[in-house]
Amino acid sequence: MKAILLNKTDDGLLSKLTEISESDLMDGDVTIKVEYSTLNYKDGLAITGRAPVVRHWPMVPGIDFSGEVLDSTHDDWQTGDRVILNGWGVGEVHWGGLAEKARVNGDWLIRLPENMTARQAMAVGTAGYTAMLCIIKLQQHGITPDMGDILVTGASGGVGSIATRILSNLGYSVIGSTKPGKESEHVKSLGAKETVDRAELAERGKPLAKERWIGAVDCVGSHTLANICAGLQYGGIVAACGLAQGMDLPATVAPFILRGITLAGVDSVYAPRHDRESAWTQIAEHLDVAALEANTREINLDDAIKTAENLMNDQLIGRVVVAMK
Repeated sequence: MKAILLNKTDDGLLSKLTEISESDLMDGDVTIKVEYSTLNYKDGLAITGRAPVVRHWPMVPGIDFSGEVLDSTHDDWQTGDRVILNGWGVGEVHWGGLAEKARVNGDWLIRLPENMTARQAMAVGTAGYTAMLCIIKLQQHGITPDMGDILVTGASGGVGSIATRILSNLGYSVIGSTKPGKESEHVKSLGAKETVDRAELAERGKPLAKERWIGAVDCVGSHTLANICAGLQYGGIVAACGLAQGMDLPATVAPFILRGITLAGVDSVYAPRHDRESAWTQIAEHLDVAALEANTREINLDDAIKTAENLMNDQLIGRVVVAMK
C-alpha cells in the first residue's frame, strides 16, 4: 500500500511517497482502511521539516484520517464501522493518516456523524474540530451573538476559515484578520462582516488598547495574541489554539486585571472523547458542509508532499483533502 514516509538521513529530512506493508504498521487494536486525510499546518511542518514535529522515526505523517474499520479487537469497534481520528500524537509519535491503511488504539477513534461523509469529515478535519472547540470555549464563557464582535485570526486558513463560517452561521458578528486583497474577499465570502489587515495586529502594541472585540479565536500567537488581549472588551475571552506567528506572548497583565479578560487555551490533540464527540456533533449541526466544498480542494496522495510545501509557503487558501483512492 502507498504511504508518505518521513526519514532522517545524514543530509536531513527525506520525505517520499513509497510502498509499505500492513505488517509495517505500528501497534494498535483497530486497523482502518483510510479513505481520506488532509493537510494541516502541523503536517506541513512535519513533511517539510520546518519544525521538529516528528518524534519517532520513520514516520507516516497525517494527524487526521477518516475511513472504515477493517479489523478490531477493541470492544467499541467492529468491522465496517465508519470512524474519524484527530490528534493523539498520530503523525508525530504514531504512524498517521497519509497512507492507505492505519492501525491505532481504538480509544482514539470517534464515530463518523451519520449525516457526514468521510470526505466531508476531512474537509473539516482537525482544523474544523479545533475551531469548534474554540467556539465552545466562547459559548461556555457566556458569549452570545448580541454582545459584540468576534475576531478570528488566520481567517483564510484551516481553523480560521471554519471558525468564521460556523460563528457566522450561529449569528455572531465576525471580523476576520487576514491579508488584504483576494484573501480578504474570500474571508468575507465565508460570512465575516469585515476584515482587518493581519499586519495591524502583528507588531508590538500597547499594553491596553481600545476595546474592540468581546471574543476571539486566535491561531497565531505572539504579538497578535498580545494585541487581541489588549483589545478585548471588559469580561471578554480569547480562545487560543495556534502559534503561526510564534510561541512567545509579549503581553502585560493590564487587560487581565483592569478588564477581567480570559485567555483560554484550546488543545485538540489530547482532548477527551466526550469533548471530541460534542464538537463533532455541533459541527454536523451548524456547519453547512455543502458550502464547505467551495473552500476545499481534493488532491491525491501523490501530490501531498508538494502541496505541503505550498502550504508552508503561504500559497494555499482554505482546506485540502487528500484522497487515498
